[in-house]
Amino acid sequence: MTNEQWEPLALAYQDMIYRLSFGVLQNHSDAQDVTQEVLLKLLHAEVQFQENEHLRAWLIRVTVNQCRDLLRSPWRRRRAELPEQIPAGTDQTDDSIAVLEAVGKLPPKLRLAVHLYYYEQYTTAEIATLTGQSESAVRQQLSRARRRLKELLKEAWI
Repeated sequence: MTNEQWEPLALAYQDMIYRLSFGVLQNHSDAQDVTQEVLLKLLHAEVQFQENEHLRAWLIRVTVNQCRDLLRSPWRRRRAELPEQIPAGTDQTDDSIAVLEAVGKLPPKLRLAVHLYYYEQYTTAEIATLTGQSESAVRQQLSRARRRLKELLKEAWI
């Protein structure tokens, strides 16, 4: 891929890659590193993408794999504190901030399923394909995540 082809794609998808990696890793620096690595892999990829959805799925798959590799790394601490500030984005109410913080407290596997389902609008079948799991495993992760979020949010609003 040439720089002329890569640059508009990098600009178009860098936010999505960052949001996904931050959602999994809960660390700004690690999310930035993963974003950079994924974009470099795109630059050096020998893959021909038929359409934008194929490219988007490929980027999500590579991002998920990079996040998993980073989480498995012996140099990475398994726990990261939530930042004092929520990353800048759209206008956020107190309720949406509480939900975002509760999602951040979920284990990485559950956070990934929630992020892909609710924020990236993928179906459970598509998430299963992207993460290499069965569809029933994804549905189970979403169910567990919903239960934990219900408990966490109940505590936050009491």
